[in-house]
Amino acid sequence: MKIGNREIGSNSEPFIIAEMSGNHNQSLAHAIEIVDAAARCGAHALKIQTYTPDTMTLDLDEGEFHIADPNSLWAGQSLYKLYGEAYTPWEWHKSIFDRAHELGIIAFSTPFDDTAVDLLENLDVPCYKIASFENTDLPLIRRVAATGKPLIISTGMASIAELDETVRTAREAGCRDLILLKCTSTYPANASDTNILTIPHMRELFGCEVGLSDHTMGIGVAIASVALGATVIEKHFTISRADGGVDSAFSMEPSEMKQLVEESERAWRALGAVSYGASETEKKSMVYRRSLYISQDIKAGEKLTLNNVRVIRPGLGLPTKYLDVVLGKKLNRNVKRGTPINWNLIE
Repeated sequence: MKIGNREIGSNSEPFIIAEMSGNHNQSLAHAIEIVDAAARCGAHALKIQTYTPDTMTLDLDEGEFHIADPNSLWAGQSLYKLYGEAYTPWEWHKSIFDRAHELGIIAFSTPFDDTAVDLLENLDVPCYKIASFENTDLPLIRRVAATGKPLIISTGMASIAELDETVRTAREAGCRDLILLKCTSTYPANASDTNILTIPHMRELFGCEVGLSDHTMGIGVAIASVALGATVIEKHFTISRADGGVDSAFSMEPSEMKQLVEESERAWRALGAVSYGASETEKKSMVYRRSLYISQDIKAGEKLTLNNVRVIRPGLGLPTKYLDVVLGKKLNRNVKRGTPINWNLIE
């Protein structure tokens, strides 16, 4: 599978997506700074979200439209007000995408309704992302899948049955290149709730690329996911958590994103294949194994004993497993201290 000019899969380094979300703080200049920072960090893609408050919810501040959970990052706000603060104005999209293209990184978005898909199609995005809260919105998934472009779906909260319905819907509507992202839809998420052992299971169940949409702090969970086969990693990104964007509390700063890019590639390269024995690069080190050496000057006809034989480095003598075999044997010549023991020295 390819997204833009990048191969996605186990034969390529993990595809790292920096999610801007609402961290632009309603400033296009700041949004462009985030794009620049993502590119400097080596992120492969920059993602935004395409909606307006009116395409997300109703302008009400009561009942279920009011965020009452005291543990929420957005407690006390209405959904409408939150989306008004977080949304990326549609007239900014082209400027953000153009800047990403200039810097050589892939830009795309998460649409939340048909009008968003129409806008993004006009901007010729290379792929689409479906958010966890929309992974059961089958009409939206059909609309996006019908574009024929690669589709990334976060799986937060979805049961196996729901995911099966989602995947079937996407494929029946025309999706050929599908990526599922294991996701825990809490903000921030705890490592103990992420259950990334689901990643290889999900790959086996659905026969597609699988990655991680990660809301935990730090890079530990993301790096561990690479060892389990994640080929895509998405993390929220900001220039500084102190800037106070709506998602800044669980977003990565540039130094962390740079570390994620570098360490995820290192983890991927370390996977290799099942391998035993000395690798090509290790063969030079074989000389430093322990082996059997003469530890005192010995004359021809003398016996080898624990007083004149040592198990030491380097490894140019007989392997140590032959110690009991050579003890008591006589030498057929004079031998100096520091000579590796070989069969041709023994009578």
